[in-house]
Amino acid sequence: MEVITIPWLWLLVGLVVGVVAAIGGTVFYYQRGFSKKSEAIRSEMERAEAEAVKLIGEAQKSGENRKRELLLQTKEEIHKTRLELEKDVREKKVELQRERSRLEQKEEALDRKLEIQEQKEEALENRVSDVLALEERTRELEKQKIFELERISGLTVEEAKTLVLDQARQEYSHDMAVMLRQMEETTREEADNKAKEIIVSSIQRYASDYVSEATVSVVTLPNDEMKGRIIGREGRNIRTIETLTGVDLIIDDTPEAVILSSFDPIRREIARIAIDKLITDGRIHPARIEEMVEKARKEVDAAIKQAGDRAVFETGIMGLHPEIVKLLGKLRYRTSYGQNVLQHSIEVCWLTGMMAAELGLDVNLAKRAGLLHDLGKAADFELEGSHITLGGELARKYKESPEVINAIVSHHGDVEPNSLISVLVSAADAISAARPGARRENLETYIKRIQKLEDIANSFEGVEKSYAIQAGREIRVMVKPEDVRDDEMILKAREICKKIEEELDYPGQIKVHIIREARVTEFAK
Repeated sequence: MEVITIPWLWLLVGLVVGVVAAIGGTVFYYQRGFSKKSEAIRSEMERAEAEAVKLIGEAQKSGENRKRELLLQTKEEIHKTRLELEKDVREKKVELQRERSRLEQKEEALDRKLEIQEQKEEALENRVSDVLALEERTRELEKQKIFELERISGLTVEEAKTLVLDQARQEYSHDMAVMLRQMEETTREEADNKAKEIIVSSIQRYASDYVSEATVSVVTLPNDEMKGRIIGREGRNIRTIETLTGVDLIIDDTPEAVILSSFDPIRREIARIAIDKLITDGRIHPARIEEMVEKARKEVDAAIKQAGDRAVFETGIMGLHPEIVKLLGKLRYRTSYGQNVLQHSIEVCWLTGMMAAELGLDVNLAKRAGLLHDLGKAADFELEGSHITLGGELARKYKESPEVINAIVSHHGDVEPNSLISVLVSAADAISAARPGARRENLETYIKRIQKLEDIANSFEGVEKSYAIQAGREIRVMVKPEDVRDDEMILKAREICKKIEEELDYPGQIKVHIIREARVTEFAK
């Protein structure tokens, strides 16, 4: 290790002393400068504090002044508001006082009225008591009077009443009959003239041709050999046809013809179309029969829908349920005494509408009732009950109006009509059925109806004999002059008409003539 010499040591010490002296001088200089700046900052802060104190004092004085101004302003507003409230309170008090005065006056008036009413009620109770006492005395007097009269006459009250009524009936029966006849003649003349005018006008406006129809029940064959093919081996073809259609095939000695028998006209029509198709096709076996029957059924369904739509379009009736339209189409295959029921319903629809227009009634409702009046005939082969009952049930089921339902159930007189439209439907139905050529009936039914008509007339006391004429549209009744007086004839005719209506079913109307003839025979000898 090298030894440092003394001169260099002193040089190093001198250098360190110099550095220390320089650093000390610098520190001294900076201390003096910082003290001067601190004094300046302190004096500035003292000035700022003095100014802040001054500003705070001024702000406090300004706040005190503003506070006093706001207090004065608030006091003025409170005083003003108090004055207004006191004014409103005084006005309300005056108004309440006036209202109290009015209520007091009304109460006084009501009290006076109540007092008067109580006085009246008391007087009325007194009067009622007097009346009840008077009635009691009157009943006692009547009992005494009746007892005295019964004792004197020897008859009870009921016996005397019956005797008086019998005498009055005998005494005034002639006058009553004469008066009734005059009134009926006058009323009938006026009503007949008006009814004839309306009916004739309606018939003239709706004039349609009549074609008497019969349900097709005979199928023409090209030759008799076709009968054997329809029967088939061991009868399998005919059994298949009868099973699928529900129709009985009658194959007899009639040349080149097969008779179809069924109560349902739609089934007969399906069977007729199917057999015609089989004859045209030439292939007759169970599978082909089933195919042709299904095609025929579809054709008939389409024809039913088309017929219903055509009837609705032709009559202009809107809003009918689709099932009702289908039922109307079924009427195309329904006949009544040879008259097509659908065509008859359309005619009744138009006649009812025309008569309703003449009378100022609802034409659309009248036409609707006329079109649907025989609706039940579309279902009377499938359901039990008369066509009137079934028609009413179907109309209710498909939400028809009460007027239409009543027209359906009352058009044959089974139910009392409750509207003029029901009466018009009955009249139109009779007109359509009674016009020449519209209907036909078999001989047996016709003879029974004529005989029943004469039996009804002969069942009355004083009738000598009767004759049904004009195909049952009129009946002439001969009465015994010694048993029936002239003034009793009108009553007798009314009784006969009423019994005919109750016991006999007939189309249209029946005129009853009462004839009283006195004959005297003497011989000159």
